[in-house]
Amino acid sequence: MSDPLAPTAEGRRLAEANAGAAPWRRFGPYVSDRQWGTVREDYSASGDAWSYLSHDAARSRAYRWGEDAIGGWCDVGQHLCLGLALWNGADPILKERFFGLTNGEGNHGEDVKEIWHHLDATPTHSYARMLYKYPQAAFPYGWLVAENRRRGRGDREFELLDTGVFDQDRYFDVTIEYAKADPNDTLWRITVTNRGDRTTRLTVLPQIWFRNTWSWTRGTEKPVLSADGGAAIRAAHPLLGPFTLHLDVPDDLLFCENETNVHRLFGTPPVPGFFKDGIGDYVVNGFRGAVNPARTGTKAAALHVVDVPPGGSVVLRARLCPGERRADAFSDFDAVLTTRIAETEEFFAALQAPIGDPDMRAVQRQALAGLLWSKQFYALDVTEWLRGDPAQPAPPPERRRGRNSDWHHLVTASVIAMPDKWEYPWFAAWDWAFHLATMALVDTRFAKDQLLLLCQPWMMHPNGQLPAYEWNFSDVNPPVHAWAALRIYAVEKARRGIGDRVFLEAVFIKLLLNFTWWVNRKDQGGRNVFQGGFLGLDNIGVFDRSRPLPVGGTLTQSDGTSWMAMFCLNMLKIALELARDDAAYQDIASKFFEHFLLIGGAMTNLADEGIGLWDDRDGFYYDWLLLESGEKVPLRLRSMVGLIPLFAVEILDEDLLAQSPVFVRRMEWYLTHRPELAALVSRPQTPGADGRRLLAVARAFRMKAVLARMLDETEFLSDHGIRAVSRVHRDHPYVFVRDGYRAEVRYTPGESDTGLFGGNSNWRGPVWMPVNYLIVESLDKFALFYGEDFEIECPTGSGVMMSLAEVADELRRRLTRLFLRDPAGRRAVFGDHAKLQDDPHFRDHLVFHEYFDGDSGRGVGASHQTGWTALVANLIDELAREGR
Repeated sequence: MSDPLAPTAEGRRLAEANAGAAPWRRFGPYVSDRQWGTVREDYSASGDAWSYLSHDAARSRAYRWGEDAIGGWCDVGQHLCLGLALWNGADPILKERFFGLTNGEGNHGEDVKEIWHHLDATPTHSYARMLYKYPQAAFPYGWLVAENRRRGRGDREFELLDTGVFDQDRYFDVTIEYAKADPNDTLWRITVTNRGDRTTRLTVLPQIWFRNTWSWTRGTEKPVLSADGGAAIRAAHPLLGPFTLHLDVPDDLLFCENETNVHRLFGTPPVPGFFKDGIGDYVVNGFRGAVNPARTGTKAAALHVVDVPPGGSVVLRARLCPGERRADAFSDFDAVLTTRIAETEEFFAALQAPIGDPDMRAVQRQALAGLLWSKQFYALDVTEWLRGDPAQPAPPPERRRGRNSDWHHLVTASVIAMPDKWEYPWFAAWDWAFHLATMALVDTRFAKDQLLLLCQPWMMHPNGQLPAYEWNFSDVNPPVHAWAALRIYAVEKARRGIGDRVFLEAVFIKLLLNFTWWVNRKDQGGRNVFQGGFLGLDNIGVFDRSRPLPVGGTLTQSDGTSWMAMFCLNMLKIALELARDDAAYQDIASKFFEHFLLIGGAMTNLADEGIGLWDDRDGFYYDWLLLESGEKVPLRLRSMVGLIPLFAVEILDEDLLAQSPVFVRRMEWYLTHRPELAALVSRPQTPGADGRRLLAVARAFRMKAVLARMLDETEFLSDHGIRAVSRVHRDHPYVFVRDGYRAEVRYTPGESDTGLFGGNSNWRGPVWMPVNYLIVESLDKFALFYGEDFEIECPTGSGVMMSLAEVADELRRRLTRLFLRDPAGRRAVFGDHAKLQDDPHFRDHLVFHEYFDGDSGRGVGASHQTGWTALVANLIDELAREGR
């Protein structure tokens, strides 16, 4: 089988990069959208990262661990960066980075207040394009803060569009494009279009700077930027080598240092120098002494002051090349850019060949673009961060016992696929797995390398735990990484006819350590029932599950136990796949089969006391509260927690079993000699369609009962996917009262109405893409076993009967309708905002939100969470390839 992407120019570049023949991934959009307000930059005693380094301070303070920018570009070690700065003549500051509210300022937590779109990207970043919308009036910084502070949790967030700064179309569309002539030669085109009705002046500053690596350790050689005539900037870095940024007729070149302005930030006596905010001081405040007249430094900008006519555009060009200045830097600029754009079209034509609908192609392409643009250089040495830098004052001693103080081993300086480079500019373990399931569609090698990176000893804790996320590496995320490994393996095998068994084995061995950590640390009492804390589901339950329970006792989690059952089955499937070539893996597969049976049994018979996570009365799975008095209390809250048992399902086909006779004999021994366990899970001994075997926590009658609730439009099923909490709880909230403690969970379709986890995440009603994707995949697996003759009602009560495969496709179609135009031309993700729905300069530019209103489908939460919401690309691919 031949890879359809291989014959394309981009496919050949990928092959060269993967073979080590050409470093096509050396440069890319690896600069964060927000470095301020992150844990990495927090050196306070209190751990209040948002306050320690604010947006206001960011323009004057050199960062320690990374950089941020608008449309940023850098090398894989982030030694040298490019980014765009703008000034409309009215703003109080230079626009160098995206503005947003901190966790305490927003009425629903942190929230970016800018509008930009990732429109195109290739996996080697041979071409990338994004669009930023910049108002011509003064940017309403203060108004956005004040109004969102005034609003309560029951109100919607106050967004930039709500201020009216885009009325009368008085704004600039700023298109940023990068194209590579070769792996080290980057073309940079900036196109400014005036959407307003009058000629308007804009100051445009393509910037170049070095990440500050010299201020933290004594003896580090400092790199140098210097002017080479009036239209070129030389960049000399001891590790990167010499580069030159060529500019196309700038008005001036401005230089300062990427150094902290301590006088402005801390009120110390003024000292001579040219600091990080020098270019902004020069452009906005006219302070000529802020930039270096000698035209040298570690940060520089090309000054362009342009008058853009109404409806017209101005194009600016720059080129970053290795070596000295080239007289012909722009002679082939337009031709190279045109070629790369054509090659990008060729690549996506091959990738999207089965997709006939142009709107589906556009949605998938932008989802993939956002995923590729969201790669970020991420550096952190936890020991150094806790201890402090040798050339800087020691941080407060409280830090040594504070956040992440037991993760001294964690050291990384890598390009990582991030969830959202503004809202979540740090990796999150379970987000990461979903990113890679989609990344595999366009760059399988990068997806594989990323999953291996997470499992490396400098990331994984010596005890086997995977780091959860920057705010607390010790928190617990769902163990979905074996699932991701299988997805990546399957995508590559389907495309190339053969899977990468070396990769699969490497991941499997590392995840054995992680599985052991779960068993040893999260199964209190060795009962095969797991308590994983919040498990990424933030505020879904009655309690904050990452903290001690306010009523004492132990929370037995349906989702924690189900995630582990899924983990068992994923590891079993990998072991059997590896056993095709190495019979020793059959023994390991047997171990995971036994563990799966024990977990399935425990879910049905907690602690051998005849109670289970399954509730016969309601036909649903629930958490249980086990009190110290011995009382056992079911928490009858119908939420995603009760649907997650569906994820614990795997199909073993005849071919796989035929090549694993030792495993089959041991499986049959367990089923014969442990019938009490075999009876508690679904059909391991009974062949189904085409002789397949089914391993599932949910037996047929339970699966049907759960699906009846899930597919009920008065409960979980919405027009755009499966809600996180049953809509029944809108009018009938779940109330828990015990020993003076009272908690209530109400269905809230949009923004969060609780302060748990800062109020910036809501699992109490909206549609979340990752768990919906796992539901769809689980239905596909059940369908492979039960066949086309097994039908259920969908929607519940409609009288319409569907096979499980048809139900899976119905959910795919509902989820893709979040982004696709409906018959009236409207996109659910845009909600009721007329400009987004109707304006030709907005309506086809998408954003991929963190989650979606459970009633309307309106996008909510982080606005550029292409990390896991990019899974819509997989859904579109699956619908198209099966001709559905």
